[in-house]
Amino acid sequence: MISSLRNIFSIPELRRRILFTLGVLVVYRIGCHIPTPGVDSQVLAGFFQGTEGTLLGLVSAFTGGALERMTVFALGIMPYISASIILQLLTVVFEPIEKLSKEGEAGKKKITQYTRYGTIVLSIIQGAGIAVGLQTMRGPAGEMVVPNPGMGFILLTIITLTAGTAFIMWLGEQITERGIGNGISLIIFAGIVATIPSAIVNTMRLTSTGALSPFGLIAIGALMIAVVWAIIFMERGQRRVPIHYARRVVGMRNQGGQSSHLPLKVNMSGVIPPIFASSIIMFPATVANLVDVPWVQKVASYMTPDHIIYNVFYVAFIIFFCYFYTAVTFNPVDVADNVKKQGGYIPGIRPGKETAEYLDTVLTRLTFAGALYVSAVCVLPTILIGQFNVPFFFGGTSLLIVVGVGLDTAAQIEAHLVSRSYEGFMRGVTLKGRRG
Repeated sequence: MISSLRNIFSIPELRRRILFTLGVLVVYRIGCHIPTPGVDSQVLAGFFQGTEGTLLGLVSAFTGGALERMTVFALGIMPYISASIILQLLTVVFEPIEKLSKEGEAGKKKITQYTRYGTIVLSIIQGAGIAVGLQTMRGPAGEMVVPNPGMGFILLTIITLTAGTAFIMWLGEQITERGIGNGISLIIFAGIVATIPSAIVNTMRLTSTGALSPFGLIAIGALMIAVVWAIIFMERGQRRVPIHYARRVVGMRNQGGQSSHLPLKVNMSGVIPPIFASSIIMFPATVANLVDVPWVQKVASYMTPDHIIYNVFYVAFIIFFCYFYTAVTFNPVDVADNVKKQGGYIPGIRPGKETAEYLDTVLTRLTFAGALYVSAVCVLPTILIGQFNVPFFFGGTSLLIVVGVGLDTAAQIEAHLVSRSYEGFMRGVTLKGRRG
């Protein structure tokens, strides 16, 4: 590992990219501690103590606590992610956007520009909602979160939060262009990882006081390692469908006659299904924090992570969105047509319609396995906290994001090393996802 690190920093371009990325992430973390004007941070912290298991708690985790502290980066990068998802869905159902997606680099730039505009619009809407909601929030003792409410506070909050999100979006694009890895993913990664030190400190404190036994601590550590290994194994898991290309004579040359494969990932939809499922399933608990209506409070009591009904709906929504998002992003008919146009075929399967049906069948089975895997990881925190009294949040969407981003970033570093005839990032190990 020391030799690999020496190789990394011996390449000027790679060293510059890594240092630039770290510098931008430091700027992001500093912004996560600059408060929004007009908010009593101490009263707000008391309010957020009761938001665990709600949509507010989920968004606060993705922003690295910026929402809980109501800083200028309180919205985080979530509006950009929402706008990106909306544009992806429109690519399937809206013909002009679909045409843009097929126009190559020019179309991609246009869609990126639309995503930026959508991010600003969503930031304004969400900022207005947060500003209005803050004026109605009270602390445990009934104190107002906003001492001086009014239209001035609403406008100032909208401008501040929208500017913060736009700045984060710009930082992410700078990392992607001039740094290493995907900038937006790394910003989410940094926000989640920022909560790890406090979890370690709390765990050590419980161990020193005897609330957590040393044996329990070792068992939890072993389970964490096993879960991370399982996530890496499943995220890199592929079903490689063999494709043969017939030999063709073009002019005076023979072309084709080669064999390749079509990689189909086990988890084709990534972390989108748990994000959508969490947003929907946590909505009642979020509304219950803002509305004091008996039947709403009753429904919200069933939609808490420690209740069986919550977990049943959560798993059902994850499985549904796994199939839905996979169907949106992968079209077996288009893939089969492209393979046929290139003179390829799957051994034993006729080109065209039968190939599309075969790919659809394989993808359906893979998606079911991937959906069960994602569901298991996402309900893991409930089991650990509820049954084994684990003193910190481990698992779920956050863990999937952290592991996935870490693997992709390491693969990009390895690609830089290999392209310059250096040994890979880890001696004797190849990150197979890079080839896929």
